[in-house]
Amino acid sequence: MGELILASASPRRADLLRQIGISFRIVKSNYAEPEIINEKQVEEVALAKARSVGSRYPDELILGADTIVICSGKVLCKPKDEQEARAMLKLLSGKVHKVVTGIAFVRCGIELTSREETLVWMRDIEEEEINAYAASDEPYDKAAYAIQGKGAVFVQKIEGCFFNVVGLPLFKVANILKGWNYV
Repeated sequence: MGELILASASPRRADLLRQIGISFRIVKSNYAEPEIINEKQVEEVALAKARSVGSRYPDELILGADTIVICSGKVLCKPKDEQEARAMLKLLSGKVHKVVTGIAFVRCGIELTSREETLVWMRDIEEEEINAYAASDEPYDKAAYAIQGKGAVFVQKIEGCFFNVVGLPLFKVANILKGWNYV
């Protein structure tokens, strides 16, 4: 058994794997992510990331992941600027949205993909809060907001995996790793 490789530069995903005691190293994928237009694509993107790294490390177990937010039929990815971050928060305000994370494992030509969905209820967010949050550094390297950070104050409740909203469904990942004898 080799070492798990995380095909992601996300510090949150690395923190989550460390939290559950998984030994791994990070190798950033060279895959140029497309603009995602539907939730089924998160598994495809996760697999493409894992394949990209797997081509360089064919004997290692590679984990790729991708997370999106879907609200009112619109897919939200990482905001490009403050204006886009404000628009996303306005859309999420007072609504239920879905967070979808695709995960993919690749090793020795074997590929496994899955996804996790979590529903999140946001409270009504005041304009001043939206502006302050969008002006912070927090919303820019993740899908719309950080539930594990300042964005937590906007969340009324969730249904499903909390860690999925952070960026990696730990229960599902741990079960798959167990099947590969990595846990």
